[in-house]
Amino acid sequence: MLKEPLIKIENVGKCYEKKGLFATKAVHAVDNVSFTVDKNEILGIVGESGSGKTTLVRMILGLEKPTTGKIWMNGMDVHHQSRVQKKEFHQKVSVVFQDPGSNFNPHFTVGMSIMRPLLIHGEKKEEAYKKAEKALELVNLDPSIMNIYPKSLSGGQQQRVAIARAIILQPEVIILDEPTSALDISVQAQVLLLLLSLQKQFGMTFIFISHDLNVIKYMCDRIVVMHQGKAVEMGTTEQVICHTENEYTKRLLAAVPHIENRK
Repeated sequence: MLKEPLIKIENVGKCYEKKGLFATKAVHAVDNVSFTVDKNEILGIVGESGSGKTTLVRMILGLEKPTTGKIWMNGMDVHHQSRVQKKEFHQKVSVVFQDPGSNFNPHFTVGMSIMRPLLIHGEKKEEAYKKAEKALELVNLDPSIMNIYPKSLSGGQQQRVAIARAIILQPEVIILDEPTSALDISVQAQVLLLLLSLQKQFGMTFIFISHDLNVIKYMCDRIVVMHQGKAVEMGTTEQVICHTENEYTKRLLAAVPHIENRK
């Protein structure tokens, strides 16, 4: 019996209307994309700016509704859920963004930033505080920073706090949207190793979004290559990296320095 995928994306498209001086033009940000994400795997989605990656992520998160097609998680249509189902969905899916500094409330301390998802879902403050301290330890930060503000931390430390916030609800899926592109190379490597360790420890599913195919190569089990809204190639990391016949994928591979695969 075949195992059902955790996430299923079927014929998904997103079309926007761009109004011009004399006519309105349809812009296909995402165009008829289909793929699955299995439980406990790391799936990479790679492509240049404007390839449709971010729009696709927003639809997976339920923040935008597809113009065509459907997205399922655990067999449930992401865009047709009851209020209770939506609350459960947002406990099961977390996100880490490219620039953590811009995604923290400047009035919240590190501790409150991490605790807030728990508090929203009804956790008592004392218990939430203990879990936030534990989450900081899991991302190799000292819990003593609980009472300071994220702006006083380095970029790498801020991203670790963002990861702590993402794992605090013990989600099934974490979407990582360019999580290391704003960091120095040495810090980037540390964060990637941390993410791999957490994924293995907790058996989470990652969807890793990047423009850098070599970072995707280092992290991911399978890869989807996006170009002009379409999924132009998909397969295992070895298939896409070592045996691609797609010209766009070849250009992406040639555009960045070589790094070793983790496997």
